[in-house]
Amino acid sequence: MEGPALYIVATPIGNLGDFSPRAVEVLRGADFIAAEDTRVTQKLLTRFEIAKPLVSYYAHNLRAREEELVQRMRAGEVCALVSDAGTPAISDPGEAIVARCRAEGIPVYTVPGCCAAVSALSVSGLPTGKFCFEGFLSAKTKERRTALAALSGEMRTMIFYEAPHKLRATLGDMAVAFGEARRIFLGRELTKLHEEGILTTLGDAIRLYSETEPRGEYVLCVEGAPQAVQETLTAEEASLSLSGEASARDNVRAAREKGLSRNEAYRAALLAKQAAERED
Repeated sequence: MEGPALYIVATPIGNLGDFSPRAVEVLRGADFIAAEDTRVTQKLLTRFEIAKPLVSYYAHNLRAREEELVQRMRAGEVCALVSDAGTPAISDPGEAIVARCRAEGIPVYTVPGCCAAVSALSVSGLPTGKFCFEGFLSAKTKERRTALAALSGEMRTMIFYEAPHKLRATLGDMAVAFGEARRIFLGRELTKLHEEGILTTLGDAIRLYSETEPRGEYVLCVEGAPQAVQETLTAEEASLSLSGEASARDNVRAAREKGLSRNEAYRAALLAKQAAERED
């Protein structure tokens, strides 16, 4: 391996047996390793008998650390970037440094491997031909509900990541946005000892976790909207029938009076608000 270069190295999401021989080779050949959490990565390096300098690169030091990493690569070094689990830059640090290297002409290479989103989708039992990745929803209730309302007409399978302490609230908001009958796959602790995969409906998932305490990290795959829902309401119809100056509650009420379902009414209210904001 010759520098300058940045290698994006995927790491196991649970089972260390999923770490590829090429990934081991790249980490051994790199001049240094940039890691989301050096303590987590050190365990991986110890397991595979890799001895390399570690540099922390995580959410709160990205800008400060970026210049240091780029300068070292400019000087001819090879940097391997890893996150705690899965593929760097996919809901994990990495996007910024990859963009910087591309802008500066520093070669960037991928060492593919685990990705929780694709792993969950592949075993979900939901359509896999087309999908969209939404990552983590906001912890703020209003922002989370707004994001889900905007996806109410999405026809592709949607993939989300979720923490256990937020799961119940997220399932409830999804049921409002998509309807309780919409199918959802809940992948918990994928590839780990207590791995679990459940394909059910949002309504049944809510009932399940009202009695069961959520544990571990989740990947949620949500079935896309049927064609009929997609065609029920257009942005133009929403902007014509609802007022961007009215409150969200008034707009939802007005949409329901026009015969729309609750989910469609929320979407209509959101579209009206967005139209008004664009005009401003």
